[in-house]
Amino acid sequence: MAHHNTIFAQLLKFVPRHEFESLSKTHHEGRQLRKTSRWSQFVALSLGQLAGRHSLRDIESNMSAQSSRLYHLGAKPIARSSLARLNEKQPAKLYEALFAKLYANCQKLTSGHRFRFKNKLYSLDASLIDLSLKIFPWAHYALGKSAMKLHLSLDHDGYIPNFAAITEGKASDIEIGRTLHYSKGSIVVFDKGYTDYEWFKALNNKGIFFVTRIRKNAIWKIEERRAVDKSKGLTSDQTIVLTGVKPKKIGMPKLRRIGYRDPESGKAYEFLTNNFALSAQTIAEIYKERWQVELFFKWIKQNLKIKAFVGNSKNAIMTQIWIALCTYLILAYLKFSAKLGWSLQSMLRLLHLNLFLRRDLMALLRGDPPKQNALEIRQLCLV
Repeated sequence: MAHHNTIFAQLLKFVPRHEFESLSKTHHEGRQLRKTSRWSQFVALSLGQLAGRHSLRDIESNMSAQSSRLYHLGAKPIARSSLARLNEKQPAKLYEALFAKLYANCQKLTSGHRFRFKNKLYSLDASLIDLSLKIFPWAHYALGKSAMKLHLSLDHDGYIPNFAAITEGKASDIEIGRTLHYSKGSIVVFDKGYTDYEWFKALNNKGIFFVTRIRKNAIWKIEERRAVDKSKGLTSDQTIVLTGVKPKKIGMPKLRRIGYRDPESGKAYEFLTNNFALSAQTIAEIYKERWQVELFFKWIKQNLKIKAFVGNSKNAIMTQIWIALCTYLILAYLKFSAKLGWSLQSMLRLLHLNLFLRRDLMALLRGDPPKQNALEIRQLCLV
């Protein structure tokens, strides 16, 4: 009978260990660790994500119960005091850098977005992560409320996050948006919260296309009108010049305004873009596709541990969120590798029940019956 490591060990093989150790040395503060390691921290908190553990004590107990199976992971059981200290003191930047490595690996396996055009497509958005004001007073956001904010850019090739930033709740969305770098020809979709005409102009100058919604207080004049197919919900397709004070001052280029009424809800939308090549219908569908980033936030909050935290410091919270994002990319990599049509939620539920089972991971996903060794067969036959 073939020997297999645990399902958990096979999952963590998707993390390039030599790169992890290199990043660990780069993002280390203080004296050298003697009794534990950043890898043991990552294994413990990843276990917490995949197994649904709610506290440091819970993670410590689980690691201790499986201590004999941690050898092939290169990890050791870790005391909750040591784990708490690592979460508080050692920089979360390690896992931000690991996130970038995992995204690069996932990107190689994706099959592209659902549209016919060849441009890369991204959605940009942010979501609040609510915290208790009593426990996290340093993260005060509004009256009686604390929060952190997860800013995210979603790559529609595989619906995986290609960029993330974690800030305090008061941070402006557009401040993070200005720091992003997209390749020439990319299409970026975002809502009205990212409206900044200087940024729009900078994107246009770099050859990056954007699709957003026009603000109600925007002032413009129509330069050209194009015919539209009203049977598809389109109401207008125009070339416009923004005539407000700021757009005129910075020399804003001509843009395209597209009117659309949703046939189902009857709600009217006005889209703004600098892309004149794609059809008006495609522009409307691109903005509708932005909903995928909302679904991502919903999924990760419901299925991974970023609502209840095992530490109270800012660094501990950022560490836990970054490891949740890394866990998502590990699951995505497994999904792309298996090519079996599993949803991430179904896959996570299966893994949750079988993390320390010694069996081939791909066979488990395929639903192959477990193989029995010769001794088990003889015992069943009462030989």
